[in-house]
Amino acid sequence: MPAKTIDQFISEYPPEIQTILQKIRAAIHKSAPGAEEAMAYGIPTFRLNGKNLVHFSAFKEHIGFYPTPSGIAKFKKELPAYEGAKGSVKFPLNKEIPYALIGKITQFRVKEVMGRAKEKRKNKI
Repeated sequence: MPAKTIDQFISEYPPEIQTILQKIRAAIHKSAPGAEEAMAYGIPTFRLNGKNLVHFSAFKEHIGFYPTPSGIAKFKKELPAYEGAKGSVKFPLNKEIPYALIGKITQFRVKEVMGRAKEKRKNKI
């Protein structure tokens, strides 16, 4: 049965992975204090203004971080050491997790989502 909360999701991992996931969660909270926690696609998700901001998950050999394609594109120069795809990046568990970078990417996504919300309001007037 899939986890219904981020706490439940994190509790299903070994202690060392739980610590990493909690630090990622804290970095996201710090960078997006108004964001709400949710579960989407079976993984921890943060939402802002009803929009998905970022997602993360743990795998056997890496942490998956999903800040949408725009989040990856904006930080392309800071991500070459990591494998990834259009909207995701893999942080290997055998290397230091870049919590500060996760925070910066999350802050960018906050600005992006808030900018879209402002644009929408402006267009309604």
